[in-house]
Amino acid sequence: MKLLNISIVIPLLNEAESLPELSAWIEKVMHSHNLSYEVIYIDDGSTDNSWSVIQSLTEESEHIKGMRFQRNYGKSAALNKAFEVVQGEVVVTMDADLQDSPEEVPELFRMIKEEGFDLVSGWKKKRYDPLSKTIPTKLYNAVVRAMSGIKLHDFNCGLKAYRRDVVKSIEVYGEMHRYIPVIAKWAGFRNIGEKVVSHQARKYGSSKFGLSRFINGPLDLLSIMLVGKFAKRPMHFFGSIGTFTFIIGFAILAYLSITKLWWAETGIQDRPLFYFGIVALIIGSQLFLAGFLAELVARNSTTRNHYQVIESVGISETKSASTTYYNV
Repeated sequence: MKLLNISIVIPLLNEAESLPELSAWIEKVMHSHNLSYEVIYIDDGSTDNSWSVIQSLTEESEHIKGMRFQRNYGKSAALNKAFEVVQGEVVVTMDADLQDSPEEVPELFRMIKEEGFDLVSGWKKKRYDPLSKTIPTKLYNAVVRAMSGIKLHDFNCGLKAYRRDVVKSIEVYGEMHRYIPVIAKWAGFRNIGEKVVSHQARKYGSSKFGLSRFINGPLDLLSIMLVGKFAKRPMHFFGSIGTFTFIIGFAILAYLSITKLWWAETGIQDRPLFYFGIVALIIGSQLFLAGFLAELVARNSTTRNHYQVIESVGISETKSASTTYYNV
């Protein structure tokens, strides 16, 4: 089956007013650049008539497809489900509120196809948002850049383009759509670029994001960083910290014991350092045991040896029910 040039994935929640205008805008841009495409709308549990509008649009255009969730599962779930069914060489995600311009899509497509990027993220350099949103966003982006090592200015921009292999190799869940570049990097897709994109003022409806994202966002980032680095070797994380803590506690108690024996000091149990040493020993032991138990869980995971081979030479692959063998 021949792949389309572009799959445009649009998750939405209560955006019925903007959908006809957005669909017409996308169609105009795609036809003017002679690009084959599909538009996949994911109705994430809308309570307005968004789904009725999507059904009407699918009847009017063969390029438009849609799916509807039983309830609101969140943007990550919508993206992940759409990534399973996309048929384009390049996958573009954008918001349904008309703040992302379809005029940017052809250039994003070109950057993926001609410049060899795995992922290109939009950067809304000039934003039409209140200071209560832009200032926390700048702080958030600075923290993510520092922790991930990815030099992007706008991680949360909904307008992004991906090589097909990227979206087929990653899983997005929880509220981790903000960190798809980080997830892609941990999956081995390191050629990540950025493009300044235009940002339109919201025309219909209201923003669906509240203050909770400033709490959940850092927690999700920490989760991605830890899982991405230590998911297959948890003992390296828990064991290292546990061993270090145990050694500190042991050294403290050894020091107090020596001073007791050599200088006949009394009442070391009355010194705060004594209790700190005991606590360090206990915590160190617990962390080490946590690492050991996590290692047992990881070794019994069905994905413990799941590695994606993207290219091979002179090797034929033979699969059994549970093992992959390579015959040279």
